[in-house]
Amino acid sequence: VKRFIGRKGGEVSDETKQVPYKVLEGGDRNVKIFSSHAGKEFAPEEISSQVLRKLVADASKFLNDKVEKAVITVPAYFNDSQRQATKDAGKIAGLDVLRIINEPTAASLAYGFDKKANESILVFDLGG
Repeated sequence: VKRFIGRKGGEVSDETKQVPYKVLEGGDRNVKIFSSHAGKEFAPEEISSQVLRKLVADASKFLNDKVEKAVITVPAYFNDSQRQATKDAGKIAGLDVLRIINEPTAASLAYGFDKKANESILVFDLGG
């Protein structure tokens, strides 16, 4: 669903053919995903929030502490609408979203946390 979050129906025609689930295109409205299992449609933000809730629950259990704040990563190509929709998904999941950052930036930061020496690195985003 990540590829559909924050996007209008008219923007996703080609991509809807590449997924195994039903995408409801609404022209100028944001897309919805139809769940045959639940028998209803969901906004991509709702589905993303469910994934985030599960991640928060797992992280809270592992850390033995409540996770309430998060920095969420998005693909570097996401536009403002997609970034805002991702932030909305975090809020729906009950998180205080501190920042939305690009995935390659997050990879660079994570790599650098344990490094003491001054060095150059390359982060290559293969996509996906």
